[in-house]
Amino acid sequence: MITKQLSSLFVFNLLVVSAQANANQRWYVINDSVMGGVSNSQVTQTQESLLFTGNVSLDNNGGFASIRTELNTQSQNTKAIALRVKGDGQTYQLRLRTTNYLNGAAYTHSFKTVKNEWVDIKQLGFMIAGKQEGKFKLEVGKIEFKS
Repeated sequence: MITKQLSSLFVFNLLVVSAQANANQRWYVINDSVMGGVSNSQVTQTQESLLFTGNVSLDNNGGFASIRTELNTQSQNTKAIALRVKGDGQTYQLRLRTTNYLNGAAYTHSFKTVKNEWVDIKQLGFMIAGKQEGKFKLEVGKIEFKS
């Protein structure tokens, strides 16, 4: 898997998505079980947000849980992504891919959450990794792409 760190100057060309407009969006769970790990996660849609929860295990050389969704980005002129997240104090990654391949290159931007506080991220999948073993919970209340 190839990952590239996003710079603050990176220009995105993505589709506008919101929690309400995206209520029927299909999210896929991809955990370290694809390589023998035993971490688990799930994604649920609430009235106000998307909830990504589970447990990261370092057993069997594991250590990550993730969710992702497909986007149609044709003819969009978006230059920024605004997120509103409430986490558990752990560090997560926003991950963007330019292909539909499971292990294609991913552009990543790590962000630290503040336990039980909504935080706006400026500058679409989420992952927990980096040997952060144990239960986790990240709630996403907004995904908005801005021109």
